[in-house]
Parts: sequence; C-alpha cells; structure tokens
Amino acid sequence: MSSTRVIGASGDGNVTVSFGAHFQSSDGFELVFREGMALVERSAAYLDGPGRKEAKALKGASTVLYATESMRLTTRLLDLASWLLIRRALKEGEITEDEAKRKRQRVKLQSFGRPSHIKGFAELPEGLRLLIEESFKLHDRIVQIDRAMAVGSEPAAADTTAPNPVGHQMSLLKQAFAGKA
Repeated sequence: MSSTRVIGASGDGNVTVSFGAHFQSSDGFELVFREGMALVERSAAYLDGPGRKEAKALKGASTVLYATESMRLTTRLLDLASWLLIRRALKEGEITEDEAKRKRQRVKLQSFGRPSHIKGFAELPEGLRLLIEESFKLHDRIVQIDRAMAVGSEPAAADTTAPNPVGHQMSLLKQAFAGKA
C-alpha cells in the first residue's frame, strides 16, 4: 500500500496526495469503520450472551484459555475502535491533526500472538474462535492503513538526514584501499 500518490496537475505536472488524507475521506474508510464497529458490537453481544453460557460448559485449562482469549479479544477490539474513532473525529473536524496524533500515541495496535497455535485453541467455542480470527483480520488491515498514513505524514526532509549505512561502509572501504594502489 503506497503512502502517497502522484497525480497530474496543471503547471509543473505533478501533485503529491497523502494516502492518509485521501483514504480518510473515502468510502473505503467508511467501510472499515462500519465493519470495525459492527465487530465490536457482535463480540460484546456474544461475550455477554452465548459466550458466557459456552464458557460455563468448559472444563479445566479450557476455562483459563477462554478467559485469556476473551480478554485479549476485548483489548484488541477496544484499541481498534479507538483508532477508528480518532480517525473519524479527525475526518469530521472534531479534533485537530495534532490532537489526533496525541490520541493515536496512546492507542496500542499490538498483536498478541495468534492463538490458533496455542494448545487447546481448537477446543474453544466456535463463536469465540471466529470472532478472534475476524478481529485479527481487521487488526492487520488497520495496522497496514495506520503505517501507510504515518509514512505519508512524515516530512520528506527527515529521510535525507538519516545516516546512510551503505555510504558509510563504502567510505571506509575507499579509505582502507586508498593507500594500497
């Protein structure tokens, strides 16, 4: 996913458009927003209803795994919903870009290992497993979008001031072989 896009314009010929600004005002953002909030609602309904009944039927280590994975699911969804709400508030003009950046720094889009590799995951109720899998798909999409938006908002000059490790190594090699010729 590219962070910027160059489109033809009058005058010098090119204008750089931020992926973040473009995506945030697009139907694509609205779709991700609706999907994310619907997943939050479905998960809450499941955990408060059928999930609670299914959890009571579990035995032994499965009860601990259910509790752990349902807490991880809830935490992941709260982070994703926070990200979505911050982006929407910025889009609607309710907060400034600086406020959005400050709020975004508090949102942790961490991936707590994929539980499908954990012993006993297959014994968890299907409803919980499906919600977990769907939450990771949404998480992966939002992380990808977030990274693309962050790259597009960085000043271009920052890239030119970073040290070039290859250039430094080439300089060292030239110095080392300069007296050998």
